[in-house]
Order: sequence, then structure tokens, then C-alpha cells
Amino acid sequence: MAIGISIAIIGGVILLSSLKVIKEYERSVKFNLGKFSSVLKPGLNIVIPVLQTHQKADMRVRVADVPDQEAMTGDNISVRVNAVIYYKVTDAKKAILEVEHYPYAISQLAQTTMRNIVGEVELDDLLAKRDKVALKIKDIVDKETDPWGIKVNSVELKDIVLPEEMKRVIGKQAEAERERRAVITKAEGEAQAATNMSKAAKTLALAPGALHLRTLQSLNDISSDKSNTIIFAIPLEILKAFEGMTNKKK
Repeated sequence: MAIGISIAIIGGVILLSSLKVIKEYERSVKFNLGKFSSVLKPGLNIVIPVLQTHQKADMRVRVADVPDQEAMTGDNISVRVNAVIYYKVTDAKKAILEVEHYPYAISQLAQTTMRNIVGEVELDDLLAKRDKVALKIKDIVDKETDPWGIKVNSVELKDIVLPEEMKRVIGKQAEAERERRAVITKAEGEAQAATNMSKAAKTLALAPGALHLRTLQSLNDISSDKSNTIIFAIPLEILKAFEGMTNKKK
């Protein structure tokens, strides 16, 4: 009787320990005596102790930081770059069987790939086209991890740290560029103003009396400020008129 109870208790313990719950976002690879058996799906599953084992894989999108990497750009400038990689397991069997520890493996692969890609581009392209650089890294890592049952969703470059002397050089370049644009804008404004003045002069010359009206308007504007000293300039048309009268008298 006691032996029967003991056997029942032992059997109950074994049965309870055999029950394994797999969550909805997980898959588990089961082994019979070390050999692959099946992939356990979400829900209640039985794994017989000693004879069977299992190893879980998280199927959700995971985020991994790619630590700072010292890299040399294509134009021989030393930079420090770090990134973040988003990936997920698409095949639990491959992720468990084909690579020992896939999160660590992906991180190492992303680091070496990032250094290689940064070494192929110049600093200006790295700063201005970081999205394209990140896409290249993503494509390479995704291709390399495909045999592992891993899908890389995206790679984002977080920080690109430049040496202090290079920061000063870039700052001077930016300042020179702003000055260049200011000079161009000023020159364009002066050219436009000269063009408008030329058009105005032609208009005044073609309209009889227009120059006199413009002169009177200018005098009126100036006279509003009593601190101004007015020097009246006689229009050329008046001088020509006096000249014509003198010639008639002769």
C-alpha cells in the first residue's frame, strides 16, 4: 500500500514536472536524448524529464545596442559610431540549432559590418547620408543572419562622434559657407535694385514732368525732418530749357 502511494506520488511529480507552458510569443525546440524532435507551440506541452529537453526562443522584435566602434572613414578620418539594431526570430529551429547564442552573434556581426561600411564612405556622406549607410548595414546583416532564422527589420545609427579638431574644422567650414551665402544674397539684392533703378529711370525719362514730380516728392519727404539740410539739385531738363531760351535770344 505504501509502495503504491509512493509510486503514485513519484508519478505525479514526474507528470507535473513534464508539463511545460509555452507563451504566445515563444517557440520552444524539443530534443529527445539530444536529437531534435519538434518545435513546441504556445500552450501546454509535455517534456519528459531526463529523456527530453527543450530550449525557448522569443519570437518578438528585439532591440540590441551596437556598442561604440572606432572606425576609419574612406577619407581617413577617425570616428566613433554606435547603432541600434531591430530584429526578430522567424525560425526557432534554426535560431537554436545553427548558432550558439544568436543575440551575441548578431551584436558581433553588426559591429564588424558597421566598421566595414563606415570605412567605405567619406565623412561628408556618413554625416549627410546616415540613413543610406544604416540601410547598407541592415542589408548585409540581414543576409548573413538569414541561415540563422533571423530577420533584421532595421538598423539605426545613433551617434557619430568626431575628434575635437575635426569638429572645429567643420565649424569653420559651416561659417565660411554662411558668409558665402550672405555675400551672394547681398550681390543678388544689389543687382535687382540696380535693375529696378534702371527701369525707374527709363520710365521717368519717357514721362514729361515725371522727374519734376519725383523731385518735389523727395523734397517733401526730406522737409518732414527739420534736422536735415536740403541741397536742391536743379534737374537737367530745366538747364536744357534755359539753354534753349538762350539760344533763341541769340
